[in-house]
Amino acid sequence: MRFEGLSENRIREIYSKYGKQIFPSDFDVESSIKDKLDKNYCILIFLKDAKRIENPFNIDKKGFGNANAWLCVENIEKIKIK
Repeated sequence: MRFEGLSENRIREIYSKYGKQIFPSDFDVESSIKDKLDKNYCILIFLKDAKRIENPFNIDKKGFGNANAWLCVENIEKIKIK
């Protein structure tokens, strides 16, 4: 889902409708709203059968462009920092 034209009220609507699905119960909505007021859009992606990573790892984002938050790779082992 993609949301554009974010305002404080629009961000509150998104949190109100989807917040329980995407944030932990101790999430500070008020400070997050203030941090988001300069953002242009919001994208929500719903995952099926998501699982917690038991052994988190660092990755090497070189070659994927500047400021990538999401990466699509065929083999995760290729970008793990050992």
